[in-house]
Amino acid sequence: MLRIAIDGPGGSGKSTISKILAKKLGLVYIDTGAMYRACAYVSLKFDLQGDALKEIIRDMEIDFLHNDDTQRVILLLQGSEYDVTEAVRTPEVSAKVSEVAADKRIREILTKKQKKLASRKNVLMDGRDIGTVVIPDAEVKIFLNASEEERAHRRYTELKEKYPDISFNEVKDDLKRRDETDTKRKTAPLLKAEDAVEIDTTGLIVEEVVQEIMQTVKEKRAAGENIQ
Repeated sequence: MLRIAIDGPGGSGKSTISKILAKKLGLVYIDTGAMYRACAYVSLKFDLQGDALKEIIRDMEIDFLHNDDTQRVILLLQGSEYDVTEAVRTPEVSAKVSEVAADKRIREILTKKQKKLASRKNVLMDGRDIGTVVIPDAEVKIFLNASEEERAHRRYTELKEKYPDISFNEVKDDLKRRDETDTKRKTAPLLKAEDAVEIDTTGLIVEEVVQEIMQTVKEKRAAGENIQ
């Protein structure tokens, strides 16, 4: 069994690194951040809050489909299918997602869905509470981090092409707000698992980070740990 948990704040490189690693290692990639973003999208699109939002989240299915090198985020909701791959990355959803993710009952619902996914397959799952809450017995745990300035620049570069009017300060302020919300929330805050390997990605290229994690997997296999 091989389950890799990758945690870290926004802009630390989780999604980019995770996609490449999953492909190299033949693992199913589960983007839990996209799951919370999907919930924020539903809240905004259907103007749902409180119990009504929780009820619809409990009943909806979130699926990840691979199309060439692109992973699509699909919602199965009230008999309809929605491809929300681009919609969950809008600034409006980004501004909403921390509020949704801080809701204890929503986290409980999504954690159950995530645990179920991780129990059936060899997975690489990224997020903010994977190594501490979702799969605390993962064979490999990684915590990615980077300076606030670099994380903001990465996120700004990612968003600028789609949203030309967005400013760097807007992105940086949003990142600060989410960092504070994620680390201070009472339920499943952003934390580094005690046995996680921490990697500071500041100034590193993607391939350097990928190789460092691949080396960690190799070392654990050589140590005779239960990794296939």
